[in-house]
Amino acid sequence: MADTILVVAEQREGKLNRASFETIAAAQSIAKETGWQVEVVLPGSSIAALAQELAQKAVARVYALEGASLAAYTSDAYVFALKQFIHEKQPKLVLFPHTYQVRDFAPRLALALDRALISDSVGYKHENGKLLLTRQMFQGKFAADVSFAGDAPWLATFQIGAFRGEQAEAGSASVKNVAAAETTPRVVPHEVFQEAKQAVDLSQAEVIVAVGRGIKEQKNLALAEELAKVLGGEVAASRPICDNGWLPLERQIGSSGQTVAPKLYIALGISGAIQHIVGMKGSRTIVAINKDPEAPIFEIADVGVVGNLFDVVPALTEEIKKARAGA
Repeated sequence: MADTILVVAEQREGKLNRASFETIAAAQSIAKETGWQVEVVLPGSSIAALAQELAQKAVARVYALEGASLAAYTSDAYVFALKQFIHEKQPKLVLFPHTYQVRDFAPRLALALDRALISDSVGYKHENGKLLLTRQMFQGKFAADVSFAGDAPWLATFQIGAFRGEQAEAGSASVKNVAAAETTPRVVPHEVFQEAKQAVDLSQAEVIVAVGRGIKEQKNLALAEELAKVLGGEVAASRPICDNGWLPLERQIGSSGQTVAPKLYIALGISGAIQHIVGMKGSRTIVAINKDPEAPIFEIADVGVVGNLFDVVPALTEEIKKARAGA
């Protein structure tokens, strides 16, 4: 029987985290080189419809790991249920999307299993029968290929944007319902704190308009906000903007902020320091608007506009409005 790559998918409030499909794409890519098969497990409660959505990908099987203690996320319940499930299935490799939730429980799960965890991987290599995972070091200045020294099952997380979710191959898999091992969590979740409801998870945004120092003044953020509005996207920023207090820290992108991979990323007045690049380079299409033709952001941009953003952005916004009105 072939070894198995187990993808731990993530859902919240009845919606799949789209980074789960990126992780499935990573698993499918590894499976092609190793000959291993891909299976998916989705922890939660009342998740039949979400499991069926995952089953539309080319995987061997989807497990709906159901339990009352998994209805609301707690690290205790997830670690307990997944530990028992992994013990039973004995996969070769367990992959997770590198989300906030996974960062919370995956290290504890690795400790409970007494196995290695390689986190925040951006790629992999399969050389001489050995699996190597690539991690960025020193804020993306270097990359290291890391291997597992201990016994399987091995655990690893993939950075958001390292693989593209739409590249996960379609298929038709069976869904198997599995009763989760239950425990009484030491933490009892209550309603989400009000401020957290106002927060934004930029990793789920399909369109992001990001601003940098070139925006010059806080009042000029209105240009980016209007462009984001007509595109149905979110506004984000490089670190200096958030350090100035012009936008909240939750909207910062880069090595000390969020990592994103939207379908469209528009960079306004962002020079392209490596600390920012590592947080958005996985975007499908990158449009950069900057008056400096030597700005590093143009090295990774799919479309580059050398010009004053105060001239370009209003004109671009108006053209989009006209196109939408005529559609």
